[in-house]
Amino acid sequence: MPGEAVTLQLGHFSGCVGAHWWGLQAAALRRPAEPAELRAAALLRFGRGPGGAESPAPRLVALELKGGVGALGADGAGAEPPVSWDGPVADYRERGCPSRDTGSRRGDAAGDRKGSAGAAGPGAAPAASQAPSVRLWSDYLNVQLHPRSLYVIRQYLHDGDCGCLEAFGQGESLLQDPACVEELEDRLHFFVEECDYLQGFQVLCDIHNGFSGVGAKVTELLHDEYSRKGILTWGLTPVLSTVADPQKSFYRLMNTALGIAHLSRHSSLFCPLSLSGSLGIKPEPPVTFPYIKYNASLNYHSSAILAAALDTLTAPYRLCSSQGSMLHFADSLTFSGRKVVAAWAALPFPALSGSSLPDVLSAHQDVPWKLLSSWKEQKGSCCFAQSAVLRGICQEKSSCLGQPRSPLHSCESPEEVLQHYFHTRFPGAFSTSHVLQQPCHTQPPFPQFFSPLLTRRGFLLDKAQGFSSAGVESMPVLAALQSCPGLQGLLRGLCRELRARRCSGSCAAGLEQDDFQEALEELRTLAQCYQTGSGADGSEDEEDSD
Repeated sequence: MPGEAVTLQLGHFSGCVGAHWWGLQAAALRRPAEPAELRAAALLRFGRGPGGAESPAPRLVALELKGGVGALGADGAGAEPPVSWDGPVADYRERGCPSRDTGSRRGDAAGDRKGSAGAAGPGAAPAASQAPSVRLWSDYLNVQLHPRSLYVIRQYLHDGDCGCLEAFGQGESLLQDPACVEELEDRLHFFVEECDYLQGFQVLCDIHNGFSGVGAKVTELLHDEYSRKGILTWGLTPVLSTVADPQKSFYRLMNTALGIAHLSRHSSLFCPLSLSGSLGIKPEPPVTFPYIKYNASLNYHSSAILAAALDTLTAPYRLCSSQGSMLHFADSLTFSGRKVVAAWAALPFPALSGSSLPDVLSAHQDVPWKLLSSWKEQKGSCCFAQSAVLRGICQEKSSCLGQPRSPLHSCESPEEVLQHYFHTRFPGAFSTSHVLQQPCHTQPPFPQFFSPLLTRRGFLLDKAQGFSSAGVESMPVLAALQSCPGLQGLLRGLCRELRARRCSGSCAAGLEQDDFQEALEELRTLAQCYQTGSGADGSEDEEDSD
């Protein structure tokens, strides 16, 4: 059976996603009656807390800036009791929604005070949880961290007009300090050495700021010291303002492009993950979901959506029934040099309560998911490889007399049903599929931003209903990682924007000119791995060479 993973959170938005992710793990542990499909020990360590009670804690090393840890304290999380959630989501739902201005004004630091308006689809409810008291990810962290988990970088401030970690080169320089490297290695070794069998590392890294440089050095360190272990890296970007400062937009482009080039170099797999419509200079509207009304300017909201997707995407190497490791998982998606993959998710997956799996999938000729990897989405049926997970849907086959109504109804197992569904939509792709009974649990501190067209279990209703005091407690989710031709557009687009600014680029990034050019060439080489032989490729190559 695959063993444990150590998680690293590098940056504040990564902390926001991580806080929700750990909350999802805690929620699953509180459901002992459900089948244990996912191994909690893959992500959590179980020690003895006060009074001898068994206390789960993330196997985590989190790097944060001064002022970004709030109630956890700058010296770690072990000196104080866990930060508990006091239930403001339920209070808002009963007493009425606070104004959007209040929510934005007291949102998650700088990233939450600036941003685009809420994102929603048809049938969406009014924003039911602005959570004006939420400022930092520690405000909604509801698990206890180990004292060795949190490492505060004191040279830079989390929020302010100066002293921030803005550039890739600044982040790289931090990990060239022997004292900083020693501190990081000590914390890593503590968690690694207590593992029975370490299968690898999950790296959640902000790539829009200087933490992209931190992540470059951290993944290089992991690659050098743990060469036979999986390193799965998630490059995270919050939804940023559509009216951004040009200089900050330029820094973001530099950090993102250089981060993708360096992080993918030393990772087994790299996936950009964001609800922002674009990772380049030109802003695009954020991703919308038909049955979620979220405020895109709140990191508390956007990070919850990404955490739910991440919890589903990572299920294959955490399954109790699986023999595959993180490295095997990555290798199945990243062959032929395609180290970068895209994430897709349907949150919640649109299904009527009680429908059988073949009936649910047969109702969707086009896969009803959204792209979470930030390029202009194009409908297509081409894919090199993919890993898909569907959770929280009834697995029973519908009873039908005589001939099956469709090929899906003739499949023998839930996995076979899902596999057949994707085979018809992505013919020729190397595909793996997993179906879980366990849904994604969405009790507080997960925000209640759902449509009134959903039941408490996240299934569709024929007509809207008012929210009960319990809200939406869980939801079915479909998510997949894909190696697909669309990534060529993302990588080439970043490369072209960098080439257009080559004169000032290396200085802004804090890099030598040779290192900057090397990163540009690495992006271009990565993009070439996703060519499909279409006629448009040649013209784009010529454009890149100008």
